[in-house]
Amino acid sequence: MTRAAIRCVVFDVDDTLYLERDYVRSGFDSVGAWLQRDSGVVGFSDQAWRIFLAGGRGNVFDLALAALGVPASDSLVHQLVQVYRTHEPRIELLPDAQACLQALHGRTTMGAVTDGPVESQRAKIKALQLEPWMHTLVCTAELGEGCSKPNPLAFEIIEKRTGATGAACVYVADNPGKDFGGPISLGWKTVRIRREHGLHARLETPQGIDAEIGQLTDLVTWCRG
Repeated sequence: MTRAAIRCVVFDVDDTLYLERDYVRSGFDSVGAWLQRDSGVVGFSDQAWRIFLAGGRGNVFDLALAALGVPASDSLVHQLVQVYRTHEPRIELLPDAQACLQALHGRTTMGAVTDGPVESQRAKIKALQLEPWMHTLVCTAELGEGCSKPNPLAFEIIEKRTGATGAACVYVADNPGKDFGGPISLGWKTVRIRREHGLHARLETPQGIDAEIGQLTDLVTWCRG
């Protein structure tokens, strides 16, 4: 089956349709505003952003609070995580993503499969206004424990909902560490997008991926063969 026979294009969300770092900065700003209102703590967002840009992951909140002289109690960090996950993100589709969706809309079925906390991913989907573009959207966290990528369940659901299977489907994503195992196991085509500021941009594209692109407008040409 050739690329011209592709019937369903499915996208990852983070660092595929928008830059995840934009969500991170938006979240830090929301947490900082909450901290200032609740406790009078000033400067959290900028401090957290500096730590993030320096490579901090996982413990950014603890480190930022420590730098500001605020005890990072478990209860406070838990509250900040909740604020971060439930905030209304200031994010938007990247121009090439917008152009790609417009080019493919009405010509092929489109969908999305995304990992992450349900509240966060649903908020991203709303902020990016993805629903009008997509036939189906699957947040793997809604499927149960152990169903995140590379588990193929989300992709099996896409097949059932769209009627497209195997090489008639293509998954476009950024993280070769986890994104492609599921669709490859079902015989899907796979395209890795490597964005300059993507969080996984330095990871090499492994063998078995059908193509690597730098922007989603290249996907339109690739799908048409």
